[in-house]
Amino acid sequence: MSLFLTLAYLFFIGSVLGWCLELLYRNLTHAHEKPINPGFCTGPYLPIYGLGLCVLFLLASLESHSIIPDPVLNRAALFLLMALSMTLIEFLAGLLCLKCFHLRLWDYSGRWGNIQGLICPLFSTIWASLGALYYFFIHPHILGALNWLSQNLSFSFFIGMFFGVFLVDVSHSAGLVVKLRQFARERQVIVRFEELKMNIRTFHERNAARYHFFRAFRSPRPLSEHLKEMQGSFEKWIRKSREP
Repeated sequence: MSLFLTLAYLFFIGSVLGWCLELLYRNLTHAHEKPINPGFCTGPYLPIYGLGLCVLFLLASLESHSIIPDPVLNRAALFLLMALSMTLIEFLAGLLCLKCFHLRLWDYSGRWGNIQGLICPLFSTIWASLGALYYFFIHPHILGALNWLSQNLSFSFFIGMFFGVFLVDVSHSAGLVVKLRQFARERQVIVRFEELKMNIRTFHERNAARYHFFRAFRSPRPLSEHLKEMQGSFEKWIRKSREP
């Protein structure tokens, strides 16, 4: 039970902090001209980061069981394993959305060494750096706090509230994903999630309508109209991705 609660806390912290990191990264790199709610959920959290933080915690906790005697090599192997684990999570999540839902949540196609536009060496290096930062600056300080929280079950009420809201949000978002999947399958295209959100935001600005940051797909115009407008863009990307 203690480990379960600890992972629950970490998932909550990682999901929220990951959302903040994504938002900051996109603003700093100007990935979007205007701020757009990252991810597919309505709330300020990204589950993939929550899962990633849980994995980093488990890997760092297993360091003492390593068979490598040299501490420097041991940590190097640990950081490499962290980078590989985070890259694998990113690849599997992206591949699942791509193959099962015909949905592309992110695209690294323009980056060197990418695999299907889902992972690339640059972001694997970033994951390794984040793993090192976690190991040196976060992991040593949160063990006691997490243990205290897991022993004080009254705080579990707040985690329960988070997961309750989170599950409702995921259920609502799953309904949207089903609609996007149906559109993509009927027209044999891949829906580019971020481009669709940008199209909706541009529509709001063009028509002087109020844009809802957290409800990125809310629009006075039917979602099907936005998708039809972008169909040519989706088809163009499919043709481009098939070029040798």
